[in-house]
Amino acid sequence: MVRHLRRIAVAFVGGTVLAVGVVMVVLPGPAVVVIPAGLAILATEFPWARRLLHRVRSTAGRGLALFRRRAPAEHPERPADAPPEARRLRAS
Repeated sequence: MVRHLRRIAVAFVGGTVLAVGVVMVVLPGPAVVVIPAGLAILATEFPWARRLLHRVRSTAGRGLALFRRRAPAEHPERPADAPPEARRLRAS
């Protein structure tokens, strides 16, 4: 009995958060945060939500990898281990 009530409560809260996130796709709001939060709530009780959350996480990780950049290389005339004052003097 308690298990069923918990499952219903999780479905209600998670579904509500997920629905609010979907509405935020067209209205102002942090939909990219709220939708995964709703899925995470649902994933505590439902395997389909766990699989979908895993897919969303992996897709987001691949998408973020496109925006990550390597650190810019140090200028050959200014060694990285030189103190900031020396680097400024050489740049002049």
